[in-house]
Amino acid sequence: MRIATFLYQGGIHVGLVDAKAETVTPLALGAERAGRGALSLIESGDWSNVARMPALRLADVSLMAPIPRPRRNIFCVGRNYHAHAKELLSSVFKDNSKDVASWPIVFNKVPECVVGPTADVHLPVGISEQIDYESELAVVIGVGGRNITRAEAMQHVFGYTIINDVTARDVQMRHQQWDLGKSFDTFCPMGPWIVTADEMDGNHTRVRGWVNQELRQDARTEDFIFDIPTLIETCSRGITLYPGDIIATGSPAGVGMGMNPPTYLKAGDVVRVEIDGIGVIENRFV
Repeated sequence: MRIATFLYQGGIHVGLVDAKAETVTPLALGAERAGRGALSLIESGDWSNVARMPALRLADVSLMAPIPRPRRNIFCVGRNYHAHAKELLSSVFKDNSKDVASWPIVFNKVPECVVGPTADVHLPVGISEQIDYESELAVVIGVGGRNITRAEAMQHVFGYTIINDVTARDVQMRHQQWDLGKSFDTFCPMGPWIVTADEMDGNHTRVRGWVNQELRQDARTEDFIFDIPTLIETCSRGITLYPGDIIATGSPAGVGMGMNPPTYLKAGDVVRVEIDGIGVIENRFV
């Protein structure tokens, strides 16, 4: 099942996208629940009895992030593909290079940086000149819990979506703690919808990223240093996870900072992220 949040005739709606991504069937949630996007469905647990409205052509609606405003910060994982850890070994990972397989690096992006799958990303002119892209699979928690074991972790997954973990590299390096460089307004394009866990396996999929139609990133999640169950177990150690929480699983190699010389995004660049089993997001940087 694909759950989308979208604008139509001036209102926010939540609906189910058909298998061919041609139509979306709105759910009769009411304005308040619909305004929270897919989060309202995830939190309710059972929405099988919600009435369905007539289907709309997907081309006639404007997709938003499936969870337009997450309930709290997004959990993000750094250095989760071996090749990506290697390409940034002398920069952002230089203080964590002794044993890459010991513990995940986890940081946050604030909820306010989330934007839709085709929204513009705004370059913070005068604040950073080193804006980078990171194509990532994101896990959406469906069943909350604390101290979730690795063996039970996949039972807590509601589904998956795509994010671009946009990063101001100079700010990230300057402050050492990464949150500021990751959390500028519009720095988390998300979408195009959430695919439920019964329809895809995030442990076995392909992540790709293009800049201006040039393929820069291409990897499979089988290449994770820390798989999804391990990430859920780690993030829930002593911390309660709630339905709708989002865990971004890390970026493949091929980011701008890892190029020789480093190549950062500029106004007019378009970044496209595609994940098999989910779909595509594409955002222009302005």
